[in-house]
Amino acid sequence: MSVHPLSIVHPNARLAKDVVVGPWSQISEDVTIGEGTVVGSHCLIHGPTVIGKKNEIHSFSILGSDPQDKKFEADVASRLDIGDRNVIREYCSVNRGTKAGGGVTRIGNDNWIMAYCHVAHDCQVGNSTVFANNTTLAGHVVVGNFVTLGGFTGIHQFCQLGEGCFSAISAVIKKDVPPYVIVKGNAAKPRCINRIGLQRRGFPQETINALRRCYRVLYLQGNTLETAIKKIEASEDNSSLVQKFLEFIIESERGIVR
Repeated sequence: MSVHPLSIVHPNARLAKDVVVGPWSQISEDVTIGEGTVVGSHCLIHGPTVIGKKNEIHSFSILGSDPQDKKFEADVASRLDIGDRNVIREYCSVNRGTKAGGGVTRIGNDNWIMAYCHVAHDCQVGNSTVFANNTTLAGHVVVGNFVTLGGFTGIHQFCQLGEGCFSAISAVIKKDVPPYVIVKGNAAKPRCINRIGLQRRGFPQETINALRRCYRVLYLQGNTLETAIKKIEASEDNSSLVQKFLEFIIESERGIVR
């Protein structure tokens, strides 16, 4: 363990033997940090928080702080869980959960969270996402795997973002975004299927074309949502990605971007 002498680590914090902590950082009680994680200077990590292995936490980040929720009660169980191999850049903030949201804010593995991002209470972030600078998640947001959010994206509370979707810079998302869809604008509107993202993940052109047909049925043919769902269900496109696309639309409680 390499803890700079100008940092303060609570004696009850549990740090793996090779964790590095830079100067002027503070790690409170009930914090667990896994092997190979590096904490930069001037960071604050509050508990209860569990941080996995090989994470990079850059300067001035604040993790595990109290939720920004007027209903929050300090004596209620509340924690933050962060997985492995995440990069959290300068000035990011991630709050713990609340009773109403299950008590836990989660960030998965292999995420790249750029400077000045905020992840509010009870958010559930998957794996391999990219949050560009100043992305802001309100409370209870669910972000699927491989989602990319452009700089200054703002997401309303309780929204769900499907796997592999993409937001353009300064998008304001107020509804659920189906998997693999690109959105832009305020309020965010659908633009097309995230073809480039799917190609980079190695999906065959046949699968991408199937999703593009689904997109046309849902957004470009003037169908009602109910009619679009029936047409997609009746189609011969039955790949796993099409099924995810369809299931997301059917199960959306908030309603999808239109």
